[in-house]
Amino acid sequence: MHIRVTLCWPHLNEVGADVLFFDADMGHDDQFPWPRGYAPMPMIALIGSEAPGRIEWALDQGSNAHLLKPIGSTGAYSALLIAADAYAKVQAQADDIRALEDRLRQRPIVVRAILHLLQNEGGGEAAAWKRLRSVSMDWGMTIEDAAEAICRNDKHTRKGP
Repeated sequence: MHIRVTLCWPHLNEVGADVLFFDADMGHDDQFPWPRGYAPMPMIALIGSEAPGRIEWALDQGSNAHLLKPIGSTGAYSALLIAADAYAKVQAQADDIRALEDRLRQRPIVVRAILHLLQNEGGGEAAAWKRLRSVSMDWGMTIEDAAEAICRNDKHTRKGP
């Protein structure tokens, strides 16, 4: 393993790092070029003062692990592993949240597709849901994407106003 260290103080000017160590005692709100808590890499806070405000600031920045100052010959490796694991979990959760938010935004389309199926195929609500699930599986897409396709096809097949 090779490690290349770049000092970027007081302002971070190199974002291509694999991990970022930052001094929580000397940090300031505009230090990072990304929104608070949205770092593009794992972050490890170097903490000398255990003042609650400094620790809270480090956590708000998105710190995934920490090392106590002064830095000695131990702890860095475990901090790297912990930070990488915590960062991966945070990213996975953020991806899951985005996917769920996208699905939630598509719910009105699902409702329109169910109404379309009710009007054109009959059989009641349960039958419309079953048909939508069947179309989704047959076409190899999510229910939301299948609903969008059904609504899009409905617009193309409807007669003018």
